[in-house]
Amino acid sequence: MKNLQKLILSLGIIPILLITPACDDKLEEPLSATFLEENVDYTQTENMRSVLVGAYSSFYSLQWETFPVIGVRGDDVNAEGDQFPLIETDEFRYEPSFWMYNSAWQNLYGDIFSWKAAIEEIERYKEFADNPAIADQYIAEIKVMEAFELFQLARLWGEILIPRTARSEDLYNEPLSSFEDVMIYISEEMDEAIPLLLDMRPNERAELPGGVTRYTALAIKAMANLEIGRYDEVAEATGEIINNGGFSLETDYYNLFKIPGKLNDENLLELQYSDFGQATGENRAYLYAFFGPNNWEPAVSGASPGWGFWEPTEKYIKFMLDREETIRLETSVLFTQEGIESIQSDPQYADLPDFVSNTTRDGDVIGRTDGEPNPRAIFSSGKHYLPSNQLTPGRTSYGTNKNFICIRYSEILLMHAEALVNGGNSNSISAAQAVNLVRDRAGLPNISNVDLDVVLDEKFAEFGMEWGIRFYDLVRYDRTDELNYDGRNYSPIEDRFLPYPLAQQDILSQLN
Repeated sequence: MKNLQKLILSLGIIPILLITPACDDKLEEPLSATFLEENVDYTQTENMRSVLVGAYSSFYSLQWETFPVIGVRGDDVNAEGDQFPLIETDEFRYEPSFWMYNSAWQNLYGDIFSWKAAIEEIERYKEFADNPAIADQYIAEIKVMEAFELFQLARLWGEILIPRTARSEDLYNEPLSSFEDVMIYISEEMDEAIPLLLDMRPNERAELPGGVTRYTALAIKAMANLEIGRYDEVAEATGEIINNGGFSLETDYYNLFKIPGKLNDENLLELQYSDFGQATGENRAYLYAFFGPNNWEPAVSGASPGWGFWEPTEKYIKFMLDREETIRLETSVLFTQEGIESIQSDPQYADLPDFVSNTTRDGDVIGRTDGEPNPRAIFSSGKHYLPSNQLTPGRTSYGTNKNFICIRYSEILLMHAEALVNGGNSNSISAAQAVNLVRDRAGLPNISNVDLDVVLDEKFAEFGMEWGIRFYDLVRYDRTDELNYDGRNYSPIEDRFLPYPLAQQDILSQLN
C-alpha cells in the first residue's frame, strides 16, 4: 500500500481511500484492479481532500526504476553497473522480458488506474458538496498528474492504451491509440483542467504547497503539443506561463537541485520528500542511491554512497567544456579521478578548468572505482546528488530528503523558443529573449541569432540527465546521428520506442 505523504498533510487525519498493490514484487502479473473502501459516507465532503492527498501520494511514490527507463537513451547519460539489460537499452538493444520495462509499465498504469478511481470517489462526494467547484479543482489536479504519466508512457512505447475508467479489466477491450492521438488527448484533457485549477505558482499554495496549478497543466499541454509539432499551441501555452505565472529562474543553478531548491519559484512540478527534520523515524525518500557514486569520502562521516549506475557521458562533458560552461557543468557532473584522467587523455582537454575536481563544492570527495566487481560510473549525476552536509543530522542514506524536479521554468522558456523558431506565434517574449534568460543564469553571453540548432544545444546544456529530454529532442527532429557515439548504432525506424513488455504482451492481445 502506498502511504500518504505527511509532508503535504496539514491535517492530523490520514484516511486511506485508495489501495493499489505494489508492482515491483509481482512483475509477471497483469495490472491489478484498484479497490475502494466500502461504506464511505459521501456526505462527509471534507474527506474529499484526503482522496486528493492519496492521489499525490501515488505520484510521489513513483518507483525508482521508472525514471532510468524513461531517461537512459540520450547521449547525455550512460547506464553502468550490473543491470546489463539497462546498459543494452542505452545502446538500443531492447529485451522485452527486461523486468524494468514491465515494472515501469505497471508503475505508470497503476498510478493512472488509482487516479481514475480517485476521480470517481470525488465525483461521489461532489453530489453532496456545498461548493462543487472544489471537487472540480481536485479532479483537475488529478488529471494533470495522470497526463504527465500518460505522456511518459507514450514517449516510451508510442502506441499505447488510454485508460478510460478505473476498472483495469476495461483495458482488455481498449484499442491502441497512436502516439499523435495520445498527445492530442493529453492536450484536450489539459484544456478541460486549466480553467478549474488555481491561478498561482505551485509553491504559493498554502493548503497544499507544491501542488498542481493551472501553470503545471499549461506546461504539460505544451510538452504534448511539442512532440507532434503543433507549435502555435506550444507558443500559446508557454507564453501564458511566461506572461502570467510569476515564475523566475533560481539564481544559483547548483542549489536548485539541492535542499534550498525545494518548492522553488522555478519549479512547476516536483516529487516531494521529507524526513521531517528528524534524525530517526519516518522518512519519505526517493532512492537516489541508483544515481550516486559507489565510492566517496563524504564531508559528513557515515553518509552512504550510491550504486554507480547513472553516468554522464564524456560526450556531454566535452560539449560543456567546449561551450566554456561552468556552473551547469559543475552542477551536472560529479568527477572521479579516473573520469578526470579519461577526459585528459584527449589532448584537446589536457588542461581542464580548476572547478573540474573530484571534490565537490561542499567537500565530498568522489572516490575511485577500482576493484569493484561490476563496471561502475567514473562520472555521476550531480543533479541527483545531495551534499552530505545537507543531510539531516543522523540521516545517512544517499540523497534522502531531496525533492525530484519534474518540470522547470527553464524548460518552459526553451520550449517557447523552440516553438517560435519552428514558426509558432506568440504575444510573449522572443526566442532570443527566452534563450538569453537561460544563458544569463548560466553565466554565458547573450546571443542575437537564435535558430533550432541554438535552442537544442541550449536544452542539451540545461537538461542533461533530466527525464530523457535530450533523447526525445533528437528523435523528434530526426537528428539521431548524435546518438551514434561510442559504438552505438541507432535505427530511427526500430529504436525510437521500446518493445512492449513481454509480460504485458501475454495478457493484452492488442500489444501483439
